[in-house]
Amino acid sequence: MSEKKEKVKTNVDESYEPELKKKDRNPVLNWMIENALIVVILLMVIYTTFAADNFLNWNNLRNLMSNVGLRYVIALGISGTLITRGTDLSAGRIVGLSAVMSAIMLQRPDGADVLYPGLAGSPIWVTLLVAMAIGLVCGALNGVIIAFLDVPPFITTLGTQIAIFGINQMVSKNEPIGSLNSSYTKFGNSGLSIGSFTIPWIAVIAIVVALIMAVLYKKTIYGKNMYAIGGNETSAIVSGVNVRIYKLLIYSVAGLLYGLAGFLLTARTGSAAVTAGTGYELEAIAAATIGGVSTAGGVGTVSGILVGVVVFELLKTVLQFLGISPELTLIIQGVVIVVAVALDIRKTKRKK
Repeated sequence: MSEKKEKVKTNVDESYEPELKKKDRNPVLNWMIENALIVVILLMVIYTTFAADNFLNWNNLRNLMSNVGLRYVIALGISGTLITRGTDLSAGRIVGLSAVMSAIMLQRPDGADVLYPGLAGSPIWVTLLVAMAIGLVCGALNGVIIAFLDVPPFITTLGTQIAIFGINQMVSKNEPIGSLNSSYTKFGNSGLSIGSFTIPWIAVIAIVVALIMAVLYKKTIYGKNMYAIGGNETSAIVSGVNVRIYKLLIYSVAGLLYGLAGFLLTARTGSAAVTAGTGYELEAIAAATIGGVSTAGGVGTVSGILVGVVVFELLKTVLQFLGISPELTLIIQGVVIVVAVALDIRKTKRKK
């Protein structure tokens, strides 16, 4: 009987051996498969470098840095929700509402078509605080519904997404808002000069935010408990983590960053409309997933998210320089989002 058991044990061990050897023999191949999107997009960048004469220049690099900086702030916000096995479909609409409010408050009082004369001409720093407060309130609302009413994050943020868009329509009166404070728009399109090169202020702010979030994620109890909740919520509760409070905090921090992003978005574009921020949440989810934030929870780094954002923005830039139509570009972006999540699921299954 003991010999039979030993034989079964040996067979089981041998059945796993080829798979282990396969992993050891092909680490590069395994990495390329699991990061297929990054590989494909980098190959597209190399091709575009030779196919388009004006692809590699300082002006395009500055534009890329501004776009990456803005999306990076949003992706950092949404990353906490993904790490805790949630999501946030309202991110883009919160960005849009903050962007519209920033435009309303920073219209020139003597400009044409002032929407709210009583708010126009507000100080820039006050407008920043208001934009971030709007994001904080919206994020906290999501957190309360998810943590204390036990409504799934997908349903919660889908509902608040629609409601916030309605509020945005009312506030903006469905009209474009321009004639903004020139100092504000100059800030959005200028930067820190280093020799002959200029780093956009938006990118500088994104770097500062990233450093803060890196410390928050890796060096504080906030980050420790966030990863614990995403890894195994039941175990986190047993360990004494107040899951409800931390979920509220995580969605509130996300909202705060969306508010900041809305303020930066209007500064960059020089105007705002009710459509501001549309689709940004999907781009952020895709970028975070490409950068290693697992939809299964408990995994994700600030540096990895940056890689994902850069790769996704490079994809959009490459498609533009290759002359791909806007309609087809949207289709490709949709496919990338699905593939990114599919690859993430594959990684999770391999680890199990």
